[in-house]
Amino acid sequence: MSQWLLNRLFEAKDQAEPRFAFQGTVNWMRELAESVNSGSTNDEKLATKYAGVKRRPVNRVADTSVFENVFMAHHNLASLYSLNDDIESPYDTCRSAIVAWYYATYFSASAMVAASSGSTQGTHAATAKVWQANIVEKDLIPNPFNMYLSSLVTKSMEDEIKEYRKDNIYDLNDRADNTEMDHGSLVSYLKGTHSYKKWEAEERIKTSREFKALGVDNFRKKIARELRNKVLDRGYVNYLVQAFRFRGKANYRDSIFLSYGPDQEEIISQFIEDLLDASRGFMRSAAYYSSKRVERGAWSEFISDIEENSQLSISTDEIKI
Repeated sequence: MSQWLLNRLFEAKDQAEPRFAFQGTVNWMRELAESVNSGSTNDEKLATKYAGVKRRPVNRVADTSVFENVFMAHHNLASLYSLNDDIESPYDTCRSAIVAWYYATYFSASAMVAASSGSTQGTHAATAKVWQANIVEKDLIPNPFNMYLSSLVTKSMEDEIKEYRKDNIYDLNDRADNTEMDHGSLVSYLKGTHSYKKWEAEERIKTSREFKALGVDNFRKKIARELRNKVLDRGYVNYLVQAFRFRGKANYRDSIFLSYGPDQEEIISQFIEDLLDASRGFMRSAAYYSSKRVERGAWSEFISDIEENSQLSISTDEIKI
């Protein structure tokens, strides 16, 4: 079968091989959804995880930011429900579903940040950084959203990946059907995101004044490696960083892999459903944590108001505590 557009893309840029890009995309989301659907974010586990979270001193401005972000996440979740409702061609909507999944995730994480410290960030990268410090490193997000790498230095990454993987042999080429395969694929995507973030940081370092002052072109010399590792050690990978990469791959870097080539409609339909399920699990976790931090009684008032005034078609089940 002729693939004229794909051939043109291979000529013009460093184009990902669509088959592997497709596998990595749909399999990672399958593993996230399978973990959520197996009960990793059910109410009993969330109640136990957040039992020790203390309510903070009253901060109406920060609480308002929490409620605003939760409602925005709720709106994107409503979009995902609609995109799973008797769509004639899932190919037509799968990229829109990824965007809705990403913003349901992003706004949920932003709510957690506002609930934790009362702060708001101006960029997605800044939100991921504060979420790392305030939520991830304090073990305030459950599996499968809790795995992270504390550094972009290769040796540190290898040690942490080894600890996560142990003797697990599975990766993103495997379509998981059990918890061991789920875990292996999640570790594999974490490692892949490290590779991308490390490359991105190295390219940025090469344009820096400090690097240019060394009079080198690469990182072969010890002095260049030391500069690089100092910068890389300040980096990290968490679920929000992975989510940002995932959205970018689907919408920019790997432009055709979701809707071009062999017909895989059944897998795409499952993929859109998985986006919904992963969002539901993450949102539920964020709502549980955030409800413990805002002013006493305010969460119930928030839910009552949404039930009375929201024009969205979905219930408040994912955010009602």
